Amino acid sequence: MRDVQSEQDKRNIAIDKVGISSLSWPIQVLDRSNGTQDTVANVSLSVFLPRDYRGTHMSRFIEVLGEQENQVTFHNMENLLRMLQKRLDADEAHADFEFPYFITKKAPVSGALGRMRYDVRFLAELKGSKFDLINELTAPIQTLCPCSKEISERGAHNQRAHAKISVRMRSFMWIEELADMVDSCASAPVYSILKREDEKAVTEKAYDNPRFVEDFVREVAIAMEKDHRITWYSVSVTSHESIHNHDAFASVERSKN
Repeated sequence: MRDVQSEQDKRNIAIDKVGISSLSWPIQVLDRSNGTQDTVANVSLSVFLPRDYRGTHMSRFIEVLGEQENQVTFHNMENLLRMLQKRLDADEAHADFEFPYFITKKAPVSGALGRMRYDVRFLAELKGSKFDLINELTAPIQTLCPCSKEISERGAHNQRAHAKISVRMRSFMWIEELADMVDSCASAPVYSILKREDEKAVTEKAYDNPRFVEDFVREVAIAMEKDHRITWYSVSVTSHESIHNHDAFASVERSKN
């Protein structure tokens, strides 16, 4: 049969990325407590298309993904991209996996167990033999306003916020480690289950530990700088203000190379 995709194109325009997106795919990821965790990823796969090729072979992306083990980890993303390079005869290959990840958290006083959702993203690219991987985690936290606490006779406004941290690593880190880092830099963590005694403890912890969004990103940056496994990081936080008709945000990006 005629291979239309492989026909020569004479328009002399290379395409930076061509491939598939919005593919739901079952995967396994490493879980610090349980070994592995099953989840469903939203997947995008693409390659660089030289100027003299009319198109790529879309079915081969699915074939390569299907030939891989279900497990998607820091260790096997490079192999996936090498297979894409080989099967699609491409110099560059890219992969984007977005998926929900659940961590069981223990309430601070009662010890009640509840599962918390975190949103994780693996962004990988292979250009020639140069591999790059960014791991991204979005996590809910609590912030309490230092200014509100200082000027108010009773209480201080507090709210849920969402933090996003992205890292390049020279060696493996657990998703849970990134989540722990976020919790430790917030006014207080967020939990799915809280008994009355837990709610009291979390409320008082936040009050004793007020943080602007500026405070949070600086604290995370300090933690990132101390971890030798991290070579580059980006951290941002958006606080969904409870007494303002706007959000507050802050961000920091640094390379440690």
